[in-house]
Amino acid sequence: METILLPLRISGLLAFLGAFLYAIGDVLLLASKVNLDEYPKLKPYAKLLSDAEKMIVLSPNRMIWGALLGVFGTPLYVAGYWHVYQGLGGANASAVLTVVGLFGTASILGAFVHGTFYYMGEYVHALNNVGEESQAVIVKMIERHKKVLIITYAPIMILIVIASIWFSILVASGQTSFPLWLTWINPLTMTIAWLVIKRILPQFLRDTTEGAGFNIAFMVFFACTTITLWNG
Repeated sequence: METILLPLRISGLLAFLGAFLYAIGDVLLLASKVNLDEYPKLKPYAKLLSDAEKMIVLSPNRMIWGALLGVFGTPLYVAGYWHVYQGLGGANASAVLTVVGLFGTASILGAFVHGTFYYMGEYVHALNNVGEESQAVIVKMIERHKKVLIITYAPIMILIVIASIWFSILVASGQTSFPLWLTWINPLTMTIAWLVIKRILPQFLRDTTEGAGFNIAFMVFFACTTITLWNG
């Protein structure tokens, strides 16, 4: 592993940066508050929008950059999976490839899902801006959009749960370059930890990090893998 020490370090740092960019994108897209009483055209559709109504207060530029940062961060995630692949070396080759493949597939699907939130924001703005007689057209678009999100979100969650569990099993085998304590550090456990920690954070921090928990979990994950592989 000494011969690829520098690439290991760089790929780990790139992965952390990718997760950080993704988290910023999440915040730009989702960290907002709205009083629906101020938007009477949206109020009848509160159930349909399911919290997406808060995007009405976001500027188009904020939504654009919120979406693009996550999409552009995805290749950096992929660099991180190469880094994880190297760290798992020594364990069963097929199992290692499966873990990395599951994580990689989830990130590819995730880039699509993240980017579509920009369009959801545009739908919300359109729903508020058009006349009431035209709102039905936008409503149908939102309904179709939500179906697409459900279809893509479910596989992402399943893939990451399976990959996280499998990653920990491989680390626990003692055949990888990762220390045994890293068995407890994976995107799934860190997401659960974040949900617990978030409850005790000050309100302003909870509001500031709204929607970014998943990628904060990946930031911790890649930080730990990078630290543990830093010296080979």
